Amino acid sequence: MSLSFSRRAALSLTTAAAGVAVLPRRSWARDAARDQALADAVDAYVTRCMAAFPDQPGLGISVVRGGETVLARGYGVRRQDQPESRVDETTLFAVASNTKAVTAASLGMLVDEERVAWDAPVRTYLPDFRLSDPFITERITVRDLLSHRAGFGLGAGDLLFWPNSDRTRAEIMAAIPNVPIEYGFRAGYHYCNLMFVAAGEVIAAVSGMAWEDFVQTRVLTPLGMADTVPLTSRADPARSALPHGRIGPPLRYQGEMTLLEDSIAGIWNWDSAGAAGGFAASPRDWTQWMKTQLASGVAPDGTRLWSEAVAREMWRPNIISGSSPGPTAELPGRSIASTYAMGWSVADYRGERMVTHGGGSPGGISGTVLIPGRDTGFAIFSNAEESWLLRALRSGIADIVMAQDRAFAAFDWIADSQRLLAQSTERSLTAAAEIDAAQAGGAAPSLPLSAYAGTWRDPWYGDIVISQRDGGLWLDFTRSNALKGPLEPWDGETFRTRFPDQREEDAFVTFAMVDGRPVSATLKGVSPDIDFSYDYQDLRLTRV
Repeated sequence: MSLSFSRRAALSLTTAAAGVAVLPRRSWARDAARDQALADAVDAYVTRCMAAFPDQPGLGISVVRGGETVLARGYGVRRQDQPESRVDETTLFAVASNTKAVTAASLGMLVDEERVAWDAPVRTYLPDFRLSDPFITERITVRDLLSHRAGFGLGAGDLLFWPNSDRTRAEIMAAIPNVPIEYGFRAGYHYCNLMFVAAGEVIAAVSGMAWEDFVQTRVLTPLGMADTVPLTSRADPARSALPHGRIGPPLRYQGEMTLLEDSIAGIWNWDSAGAAGGFAASPRDWTQWMKTQLASGVAPDGTRLWSEAVAREMWRPNIISGSSPGPTAELPGRSIASTYAMGWSVADYRGERMVTHGGGSPGGISGTVLIPGRDTGFAIFSNAEESWLLRALRSGIADIVMAQDRAFAAFDWIADSQRLLAQSTERSLTAAAEIDAAQAGGAAPSLPLSAYAGTWRDPWYGDIVISQRDGGLWLDFTRSNALKGPLEPWDGETFRTRFPDQREEDAFVTFAMVDGRPVSATLKGVSPDIDFSYDYQDLRLTRV
């Protein structure tokens, strides 16, 4: 089996937006029988999904309504080769970009204290903050950091911390002025982890506490989220749902499901970029977070963490992220408009407002879905990269929630997601065959291999070293331990990496010649299914 997967897909699958008639937000009366019926329906549906996607090792599911936990349960195993490693409600999952909403709420608390203003320039709090565009540098605000509208391309700068890097936050911040900006300021939506790293540094500068200490003190401890850790490096492997994925052949995200690492942090250590995606959380703990969000900042014990005004701002759309003609019989849940607020996506689903976010890490995906008009939310945690399963769960559980009060034609999200998986598999295998065929007809390099060796520098990433080894070339991304391996001739001045770590994505490296000598190089991912955080295309190498 193969799977075309990207974190872009995982994130968009949980995008749900405003601008349509919605149910008024209200507190639903407690009804134990009704809640039990919802729990039973969701449990049965998740069991069906697991059977339909049998390669999935484990899942965690949380459902809340009316300030109460309806369901917090684990399914399957933490590690596929250990049947005894059962997932339960306390198992830790990497929630990745679902962390972004916690960063937004943390800034919201500082807004309540009048120590931060949403629309104040970032340089108010970080005087040395700079971007490659001076115009944007002076105008970018805290709201912009949280809204994916600064003008960067998709995933720009992610190679600073993806895959696992040895960089500190200070080094990431120092690199930001050199990361290229491709689009107009506030002109469009382009998902950008880098600006959430900067948002975390605003929290640190204003509070005097590192981001992880602030969220621990102001969010996790008050909410009693004792399982959750703000950094995956603190996640106990014995309590964690370990990462699984497909590493080929022929390409990444194809082939058999396999254990990727024996700890979350071994493949997903975002300590330096924690504000963008550092959390590891349990299904039990995440119910506390969803209840507080649905209650506009009031914790389950009655403590107010942030104001209603801040709650409204966090869910207020700031940029359109997508649109369509709307629902059809073939796709009844399609949004008319999708938007991004601050740390949350907001969209319409079956005529109601949904506030959502997805998270994707190597070996895991997650999704949080809030339906404010029903005072209901649910979350999905996975320890594998099965984005079509996430789609089936997200939409199917939403329909179960809504069907308790509305009549609409049932849609088989499981069968439809299996259909799309099959189509995606066929496209991916065809693309892999075309890549292999192209290699067979490639021309030889114009120069001896020694001519391409040397230190090559990018303004924001730093040094990439190409050396001669065993009669060939060896490429070394000096700050990314996994991105090291042979560099093979492909077609003329284009070469291809062959990273021994098959969990990582290979790249084409194309050299530009001046006076018969290679003086610069650009990169491009090999696979059409490549994760967007391998932003090879943003590198501009010159020989040192």
